[in-house]
Parts: sequence; C-alpha cells; structure tokens
Amino acid sequence: MLFIVALIGILVVSLIIVIKSADVFVDSIVEIGGAMGISQIILGVTASAVGTSLPEFGSAVIASLTGATDLGVGTVIGSNIWNIAGILGISATVAGVIGTSKTGLTRDWLMTLITGLVLLFFMIFGDISWPAAIIMIIAYCIYLWLLIRAHKKYSAENHSEGETQENQVNKDHLEDNLGEESYESRKSVSKKTYAYVVMGLVGLIVGCRLLVYSADELGTIFGISNMVMGLFVLAVGTSIPELVVTLSSAMKGLHDLSLGTVLGSNTFNILIGIGVPALLMNVPVDRISLTFDAPAMIFITVLLMALIKMGKGKLNRWGGIILMITYMSYAVIRIFVLA
Repeated sequence: MLFIVALIGILVVSLIIVIKSADVFVDSIVEIGGAMGISQIILGVTASAVGTSLPEFGSAVIASLTGATDLGVGTVIGSNIWNIAGILGISATVAGVIGTSKTGLTRDWLMTLITGLVLLFFMIFGDISWPAAIIMIIAYCIYLWLLIRAHKKYSAENHSEGETQENQVNKDHLEDNLGEESYESRKSVSKKTYAYVVMGLVGLIVGCRLLVYSADELGTIFGISNMVMGLFVLAVGTSIPELVVTLSSAMKGLHDLSLGTVLGSNTFNILIGIGVPALLMNVPVDRISLTFDAPAMIFITVLLMALIKMGKGKLNRWGGIILMITYMSYAVIRIFVLA
C-alpha cells in the first residue's frame, strides 16, 4: 500500500516537474532567440504550440527509450483526443463561445486532419519505422514554414495600421511567459538564462523518466495496460499546459490563440512526438489503437470542424458540451469495453 501511495506521489510530483521544466526551458530559449535577433514571428509561431507539447514529447521519447513504447504512443494519441474533445470542449463551455479566423483555422485544422490520416496510414503497415519518421519530420518542417510565411504576409499587409493583433497576441503571450520585464528591453542574455536552459532540459529528462516509471509500475499493479495509462493518465496530465493556455485565451477573447495552440500542439504531437522516437527505434502499433483510438482521433477532429460550421464559424457552448460528451463516451468505451 505504501509503495502504491509513493508511486502516485512520484506521478504527481513528476508531472509538476515536467510542466515547470518545459516552461523554464521554452522561456529561456525564447529569451536567447530574441537576443540573437531571431524574428518575433518565428518565436511567436513556435513558442506556444511547441512549448506546451514538450511534456508529451518528452514522455513519448523516454517511454520509447525505456521500452514502454505503448505508453508513449498512447500519450500522444490520447493527448490529441483530449486536446480537442476535452480542452476545447471545456473552454467553449466555460467561455460561452470560441471565435475563429477562417484562414488560420482552415490551414491548422487541415494539417491536424492530414497528420492524423498520415499516422493511421503508417499504422496500417505495422510498426512505425525510420522511413515514416523522416516523412513526419519533413512534414512538420513544411508546416512550420507555412506558418512563418503566413505570419510574415499578415504582418506586411497590416504594417500600415501599426502592430497587428496577431503579433500583439504572440507578443503578449511571450511577455506573460517571460515575466514582467519588457519584451523589447531584452537585448542581452545573462549566464543565468543559459543555466535555466540546462536546468529545464535536465528537469524534462528526469521528470519524464519518473513519470514513465511511475505510470508503468501503477499500470502493472492495477492490471492496466500501458496504452490505456498513456491514453488517459499521462495524456491528460501532460496536457495541463494546453488547458491553461487555451482556457485563459478563450476567457480573454484571444480565440486564434485558443484554437491555434490546440491544433498546433496536435500536429506537433504526432509528427514530432511519434516521428522522433520512430527515428530511434521501431514504434509498435497496438491493434486497438489502429482500429479504435486513431480513428476516434480523426473523427473528433472532423467533429470539431462540423461543430464550428454549425455554429457559423464559432465553437459555441453547445458545441463544447457535445465535445465533452464525446470524450466521456470514448473514455467509457475504451476503458470498460475494449481495455
């Protein structure tokens, strides 16, 4: 009994370590990038989605390296389902409505859908190996390039009107992450910042290792498969950063950031979260994951767009409720029927 309590404590503490380490790591990298003259556009595009996805990515990599590959794959797929059905569902229900930008929504949603279909395609052929991993990583680089180009075009078109709203959102988000000190005033980087990068990276590695160990042990004790532990316990736990950013953005009316964070995170989770581990070793495909989890992820992605269309370009409260009910239905079927 004491061992179980200790494992639960390790699980909770390691989650806190992973999330805080990811925050410190991204904040420090952004500060260094700004001091080196890297475009605010590039920093704004990458900081939110990539930063909030680091816990899932770290867990997937560590799980693969320690032989618990199912745990890593489950974390990625489960996180993507939770991000849309859980996080956007909760945010829309609480905020009342989440507006959308047609251009950005179409681009990010299509990329999320295509990414899910690509993953499902590779899963059909069995283990996901290095050729598939290379395609996934290249696809993410292309997506990142499209994002940067779109931001540059938007900035150029609205330059005469002063600072654009989207850049302001990115800048505000970065300022929130970096602290109260003015974003423009950060011209030099102290040694402390480089130390924070190292500390954040070490914290991620140690925290993810403890996270995977405790989840693996708890699953063994309670007879829960690694895939189910990844799909729900780790997926929801490591998605706390997305929940915080998305919910706060929705409450503040920063709708593009709400949807952009979730969709960008989902794309990163699959293409990098599975792509990088697949470079290191073959990622095995669980049969239920192929026949139920991955199709459920794609269905929920399509459902999101359908609800936005029904809401005339907005995800309203009823849409949010439908998403939450869909997630609960998925969880019940997966845990009590198919597990």
